[in-house]
Amino acid sequence: MQQLLAPIYAFLKCETPDRWIEEAKKPEHLKGLLIDHCNCELKAAQTAMFLIRKYAIDKQSRQVLLDWAKPYEEFVYIKDRDIASFLAMNSKKNELTTELVAKKDFAHSTDLIVKMVRLIKEEFHHFEQVLSIMHSRGIEYQNVRAGRYAKGMMKQVRTHEPATLIDKLIVGAFIEARSCERFAKLAPFLDEELKKFYISLLRSEARHYQDYLTLAQAISDLDISERVAHFAAVEAELISSDDEDFKFHSGAPISVQATGVA
Repeated sequence: MQQLLAPIYAFLKCETPDRWIEEAKKPEHLKGLLIDHCNCELKAAQTAMFLIRKYAIDKQSRQVLLDWAKPYEEFVYIKDRDIASFLAMNSKKNELTTELVAKKDFAHSTDLIVKMVRLIKEEFHHFEQVLSIMHSRGIEYQNVRAGRYAKGMMKQVRTHEPATLIDKLIVGAFIEARSCERFAKLAPFLDEELKKFYISLLRSEARHYQDYLTLAQAISDLDISERVAHFAAVEAELISSDDEDFKFHSGAPISVQATGVA
C-alpha cells in the first residue's frame, strides 16, 4: 500500500487534516459520508463522460454514451427509487456495447476515449458498490449539493481551448488523487467491511489520477508542471483550511453542520 500511495503523497501538497478524520470516524457521520461518496462516484463518471462527448467522439457516439448513463441518471433523479431493483438490473450490464467513433480532427481522441471509458466503467461499478453497502445498512440514497472543493478547483480552469481541457484534466487528477489519499487515511477507523472496501479502491483511484495527468501532458504543447503546481496550491488550501461544511472532499471542519444531504 505504501508503494502505491507514495506517488499520491508526492503529488498532493498536504495530507487530510486530522480534524477531518476525527469527525469522519464518528458513527453519526457515516450515513452522510456514504451518501456523499456515492454521489462522488457518479459525478466522476459523468465528468469523464462529458469530456469524451465534448472532445473525442462523433454525434452518433454521443448518444451511445447517453444511453449507457441513462439507467444511472434515471435512478438518481427520480423520487421513487428502488435500490434493490436497480442493483439487480445493472449488476451485469455495466458495459459499453457499441464501439465509439473517434473524431478525426482531434489527435488525442482515441487515447481520451480508452482511458475515460475504463474510468467511467469503474466509477459506475464503485457507485453500485457504495449503493449496495448503503442498502444493506438501511441507508437511502439522496442527492447532495456540491461542496466548495470542486467549485474552488473549477474556478481556476482557464476559458480558452486547449487550456480548458488541459486544466479540467489536471483538476480530475487532483480529485482522484485526493480520493485515494482520503480512502487510505480513513480506512483504519472504519468497520471491517468498509475498511476492506476502501482499501480495494486505492489501486483504481491511483490509476485514474495518473491517466488524467498523462492525458493533460499529451494534449499540451507545453510542460504542464506550472499548471499542476498552481492547482496543487489551490487544492491544498481547500483541503487544509477551515470549512463549515462536512463532505468527503471538504476541508478542516470548524463547526460541523449537516453533511450536505438534501
